Amino acid sequence: MLTQTTSRVLGPSDLDAALAVLDREPVANAFVTARVKVAGLDPWRLGGEMWGWYEDGMLTSLCYAGANLVPVCATPRAIRAFADRARRAGRRCSSIVGPAGPTSQLWRLLEPQWGPAREVRARQPLMITDHMPEDIQPDPYVRRVRKDEMDTIMPACVAMFTEEVGVSPMAGDGGLLYQARVAELVGSGRSFARIDGAGNVVFKAEIGAATAHACQIQGVWVAPEYRGKGLAAPGMAAVLRYALDDIAPVASLYVNDFNTAARATYRRVGFQEVGEFMSILF
Repeated sequence: MLTQTTSRVLGPSDLDAALAVLDREPVANAFVTARVKVAGLDPWRLGGEMWGWYEDGMLTSLCYAGANLVPVCATPRAIRAFADRARRAGRRCSSIVGPAGPTSQLWRLLEPQWGPAREVRARQPLMITDHMPEDIQPDPYVRRVRKDEMDTIMPACVAMFTEEVGVSPMAGDGGLLYQARVAELVGSGRSFARIDGAGNVVFKAEIGAATAHACQIQGVWVAPEYRGKGLAAPGMAAVLRYALDDIAPVASLYVNDFNTAARATYRRVGFQEVGEFMSILF
């Protein structure tokens, strides 16, 4: 038994203890929980390592270290230990993402070696809802994207990602990993769109992370020529209906604080701000 404060890389035998930590904040931790539920804690299947922080022999904090670095229920002492481990390993992630407090502390410790970041998004409200809006009718034309519509949905996904993140997902490996992720969401029935008669995507969104407790809506996008025409709220209501009916009892998302139009739309659909995330992009 570990009898003092320490950190280490977790393995398959630590799964139950890790899930107990993740279940403490099921909405905020949905992304990491969903990965662990599917892949366990084997680094090869998980796509990264799961670091654990122990106090008096008990696992109390986690940090997912893969394509993203994500602190989970991380105390200040755990953050310091995770920062030490991250510095020794060197930066392998494309972003640091998580609840604003721990993520800010982690970045302060890593910035001298890992900085400068390409962009720091210090305030990203976390929003949730567990019910449908009373005064917004779901767009009847928003539906699940079919597997044979990959060529239709991909340009919209690339446009959304590039607009949101500031770099194209097609860079580096030619977009292979990104295309695989889009195909995974389409194949699992968690990609939604309104497609007009000419085959153009008017509105789209995905349900990304999904657990028994919560799911996370992501990739919300309206084609530029359709913006300002009142399509976003009904489109979101349609995706929300799929989320609550088919996926989980609570739907969440996080949004940049400066995106006032999106925040207003989400509030109209019934989402409420319950916390803040932070993202550091490299």
